[in-house]
Amino acid sequence: MLIILSFFVAHWFLSLFFQTFFQHRYASHRMFTTSKTWERIFYILAYVCEGASFLNPRAYAIMHREHHAFSDTEKDPHSPHFFTDVFQMMVATVKTFRDHVKNVSNPELRFKGNYPEWPLVDRIGSSILSRLLFGAAYTCFYIAFATHWWLFLLLPIHFLMGPIHGAIVNWCGHKYGYTNYDNNDKSKNTTPFDFLMLGELFQNNHHKHPNSANFGKRWFEIDPVYPVMKLMHMLKIIKLRKSV
Repeated sequence: MLIILSFFVAHWFLSLFFQTFFQHRYASHRMFTTSKTWERIFYILAYVCEGASFLNPRAYAIMHREHHAFSDTEKDPHSPHFFTDVFQMMVATVKTFRDHVKNVSNPELRFKGNYPEWPLVDRIGSSILSRLLFGAAYTCFYIAFATHWWLFLLLPIHFLMGPIHGAIVNWCGHKYGYTNYDNNDKSKNTTPFDFLMLGELFQNNHHKHPNSANFGKRWFEIDPVYPVMKLMHMLKIIKLRKSV
C-alpha cells in the first residue's frame, strides 16, 4: 500500500508542479526567462510528469490569458459563476482548450503571443495513443503493487490529473475564501496555507499581481513553488522577472 500511495503523491505533486511552473508561470505569464535547452528539458518533464493529462502549453496559455482578461464575466472560459456545477464548468473548459489545441478557435489578436511550442511533443502529448499508454502504465503499476482492491479507486485521478487540478483551482479559487484586493472580479484566496495546490489557490493575489512569481503576499501565505524558482534563479537555470 505504501508504494501505491507514494506513487500517487509523487504523481499529484510532480504533475501539479509542472503545470504551475511551466504552463502557468512560464508559458502564460513569462514570470522568468530561460535558455532554449532548459525550456526543452522543462517541456519533456512536463510531458512525462503530467502523463495522460498533458496540457499543450500554447493552448493553456491562450486560455489562461483569456481568463485573466475576462475574469468572472460571460467571456471567461472557466468562471464558476456561470455554471451550475464544477462538472459543467470543466466540460466547457475542455472544449475551449481542445479548440485552442486544434487551432480552430479564433482568439483575439492580443492573445496570439509568443508561446513555447514544440510541435512533436505537442502532437504526441495530446494524442489519444499517448494518453492511453500512460493510462495503461498506471494500471499495470497498480496491478503489480496494489495490496487492496480499493486502491484502484485512485486510478481515475491519475488518468485525469490535470483537469482535476484545474477544476479545484478554477472552482474554489473564484468561490471560496478571503480577499486581500478588490480586483473587480470574484477571485479568492481559498486558504492561507496552500500546500496541496502549490500556491495556485491564492487566486485573489494572483489576479492582482499576475506577473509576480510569488503567489503569497501576506506573511502567512506560503507559495511552495516560489522558493524553488528562487533556487533555480540562483543556479542560473532561470532568470526571474522583476515584479511587484
